[in-house]
Amino acid sequence: MTEQSDINDTLDTSGLYCPEPIMMMHNRVRDMAPGQVLEIIATDPATTRDVPKFCTFLGHELIGQSEEDGTWRYYIRLASDQ
Repeated sequence: MTEQSDINDTLDTSGLYCPEPIMMMHNRVRDMAPGQVLEIIATDPATTRDVPKFCTFLGHELIGQSEEDGTWRYYIRLASDQ
């Protein structure tokens, strides 16, 4: 699991449904530097499919994920060539 100190930014998309969490992620990573870690908090079950695809498509690394009581957390290390 990712240490709290490794996280550079957090995006809370709780209560939002597809496609909003992915659109917000796309906008947020534009403002971040390569190699930084973004934590995403989501309540939409579709993110279990969408976040890994987002990472694969854009070359980011999904370095961790967890689920507790209907809330998912994802940790993404941004690609060096975004």
